Amino acid sequence: MAGKTVVRTDEAPAPFQGAPYSQAISAAGLVFVAGQVALGPEHAEIVGETIQEQTEQVFANLRAILEAAGSGLDRLVKTTVYLADFGDFAGMNEVYAQHVGDQPPARATIEVSALPSGAKVEIEAIALAG
Repeated sequence: MAGKTVVRTDEAPAPFQGAPYSQAISAAGLVFVAGQVALGPEHAEIVGETIQEQTEQVFANLRAILEAAGSGLDRLVKTTVYLADFGDFAGMNEVYAQHVGDQPPARATIEVSALPSGAKVEIEAIALAG
C-alpha cells in the first residue's frame, strides 16, 4: 500500500495561522486539497472584496497547489464550496464555471455561519493525481 505525500508550494498561502494541516495530500492516485480562502501567498488579509474577486483568488490557490502536486483544475473530481452567505451563490458560481471546464467536478455547496479571516468563500477539492 502506497503512503501519502505532503504537497507544499510557496505559490499559495501556508496553513492558516500555522494550524496543523497540509495544503494538500497526495495519496491513492488522488490529491486532497485543504479548504482555500482568498488569501494570497504572502498576504495575511483577504484578497478582494466581492465574491467574484475572492473566488478568483481561491482558484489561483487551488491551481497552484494542484500544479505543485502534478495535477490541475482539469483533473478535479469533487469540490466542496462553503459560503458565508448563500446570497453570494450566483457570483461564486459564475467564476467557478470559468475554471472547471466542460466536465465540472461533483460539488456540494454549503452555507456556514463564518469563515476564517472574514472570507466570503472557501473551497476544498479532490483531484486525480498527475
